[in-house]
Amino acid sequence: MSLVTYQSRDGIAEITLNRAEKYNVINHEIVEELHQAWVRFANSPEDRVAILAAAGEKAFTAGANLRDIPHDLWRAIPGVGVQVNKPIIAVTTGLVIGGGLVLVQMADLAVAADNTVFSYPEAKVGFSGGLISSLAARIPHKVAMELLLVGGNLSAQRAYEVGLVNRVVPLGQQLETARELAAQLAANAPLVLSLLKDFVGQVLPKGPTEQAAIARARVLEINASADFHEGISAFTEKRTPTFSGH
Repeated sequence: MSLVTYQSRDGIAEITLNRAEKYNVINHEIVEELHQAWVRFANSPEDRVAILAAAGEKAFTAGANLRDIPHDLWRAIPGVGVQVNKPIIAVTTGLVIGGGLVLVQMADLAVAADNTVFSYPEAKVGFSGGLISSLAARIPHKVAMELLLVGGNLSAQRAYEVGLVNRVVPLGQQLETARELAAQLAANAPLVLSLLKDFVGQVLPKGPTEQAAIARARVLEINASADFHEGISAFTEKRTPTFSGH
């Protein structure tokens, strides 16, 4: 069974973390499958908007598996591990911990069920990948610092008040609300949406981990390209390479 599912209809991709029995904890498999889902969405000629949700009502995700930490979590983050120039709506229920909060902060819009609780406890467990630092560019600085340094919680209502989410709705209505927003986005001019998302991305500051991850992702993309393999083959075969731009 896939740990991340991808469904497409009416120009909207619904990407779902599908590990409800384990609180959608992020393991190596989820990182890989989520990475592939973002690649699929970014390259889809039909899908104009993505909804990122999770199975179950207890947790969007309880964060990374601390018994086997996926240190390449950055690969699963849109805009970091995969460049995505289309709108993304995060839909949350229950616990949103650690890497789950990173996913929400990198979404363009967010709809939270009223049982959502955001938490970033890495200072309490002695581990951090640093991607969360960009949160301070998206909500007030001192609110972000208290959440990160103290390791406390944000309720759905408080998250709405500080601008982390766009809507707080009763549990059970979150996906319907997100679909309504997604339909509005899908009906708008995709080139304008892409332009504005790109320009806003240039305005928002990026933390050092985010910048490093973006650079690494771009290098890995080159190293996996057909042109890379063509160049190496041409060198070893002592011929002029024929590059395709892919």
